[in-house]
Amino acid sequence: MNHIKCTGLILVAALLNSCSADGSKDAFTAADVLPTPEQVAYQQMEMVGFIHFTMNTFTDKEWGYGDEDPALFDPAELDAEQWVLAAKAGGLKELILTAKHHDGFCLWPSAYTEHSVKNSPYKNGDGDIVREFTDACRKHGLKAGLYLSPWDRNHADYGQPEYTTYYRNQLRELLTRYGEINEIWFDGANGGSGWYGGADEERRIDRATYYDWDSTFALVKQLQPGVQIFSDAGPDLRWIGNEHGFAGETCWSTISTDQLVIGASDQGYLNTGDPEGDRWITGQCDVSIRPGWFYHASEDGRVKTPGELMDIYYKSVGRNGVLLMNLPPDRRGLIHETDATHLAALYGMVRQVFASDLAAGAEVKTERKHVVGRSYRPGNITDADPETFWAAPANAEVKLVVALDEPRTFDHIVLQEPIRFGQRISAFRLEVPMEKGLWKEIARGTTIGYKRILQVDPVTTGEVRLVIENALYPPAISALGLYHSGENH
Repeated sequence: MNHIKCTGLILVAALLNSCSADGSKDAFTAADVLPTPEQVAYQQMEMVGFIHFTMNTFTDKEWGYGDEDPALFDPAELDAEQWVLAAKAGGLKELILTAKHHDGFCLWPSAYTEHSVKNSPYKNGDGDIVREFTDACRKHGLKAGLYLSPWDRNHADYGQPEYTTYYRNQLRELLTRYGEINEIWFDGANGGSGWYGGADEERRIDRATYYDWDSTFALVKQLQPGVQIFSDAGPDLRWIGNEHGFAGETCWSTISTDQLVIGASDQGYLNTGDPEGDRWITGQCDVSIRPGWFYHASEDGRVKTPGELMDIYYKSVGRNGVLLMNLPPDRRGLIHETDATHLAALYGMVRQVFASDLAAGAEVKTERKHVVGRSYRPGNITDADPETFWAAPANAEVKLVVALDEPRTFDHIVLQEPIRFGQRISAFRLEVPMEKGLWKEIARGTTIGYKRILQVDPVTTGEVRLVIENALYPPAISALGLYHSGENH
């Protein structure tokens, strides 16, 4: 029996033994595939950030070749606290640093290579940007993550078994010297032309076997038990299948890992997940605030606008994903002023739109047969408590009516499931009343998961009906919120 299903059985047992206010037993069934507590906490951050910074910043490239002179790396004004404060002002809860990109240049003084900051002019070779970064994150309350490129266009042994030993030695350095690391990021860029210690050739690997990922992941978890591992195949977080920051309109957190190969997975499958998936792997939606991932002065006028960033927010966080926003420092070693301003504006827009839930405390009505017990009453979806939820005893069509104290105007609807008990709902619609007992559909969707945000034309009404048309398990909802993007009423 796998760990996830064991967790599910433990939760089910706990729930079956819980009592409602009248002393009766409440019955609620958890799904077969569940997230870990760490995955739930990760998704609750909603927005995290990437810091792409290395030799490429100074060579004006996206992918360095590996033959760069360390003397080029000289960010005279580097300030990791400025990075963190810009991220924090933009609502990001974690930052991930490119400790080593494909060119192999290391931002810490690794004992295993000379191609590192220790041989650069930065602080006369005494600098350790990974240390500065992790210290700044902790000082200002952000989680710290690291990216160590599996591909290395500088290292002479790349493509040979010796390189995997080198790679794991560097993982040991990063995961033992810098305190708690919340996320380690592995991508699928593996093999191609490179300098490779002067060989100046193309090298290819078997993506499925070369890195022995299972052993590498085991090492990571041994060194940092609570770390979240990102890759095409998880095991904790997965690529969403594009670099636009868009999750699928249908987005399951469950997915089958036997169909995933790091660097060679079906991008459409990653984007939607799989309702029959055997693992819970949270979808992470990566995108850069600029056209490129590294800073290029030629792109200063092409930073995504706050409106464009808000659209990405709706299509990532609003579709059951986590938004990963890249902020590339410039040659000074600072986040460019335009980038910081636009990110802060995005966060301001998010806070403004979702400042006041017009459904907070509203009465919620449903048929008695659609309530498991008092612990899972309908009113839990409007009580502003993320730990409480409503649950139904069966997965037949269910209707919940939110009755507002007076007619309200809204143009955003937020739905949430209690994902610690799994992802359940696969089809729903939202309606408002018309004359003669009829209802008008204003929105519909498939998956909900941690959070689903629906934008609708402004509507003024005293009631909203949620109709759950289909679910993999008896449905459960932890929140239904109504918001107005203009002046809150």
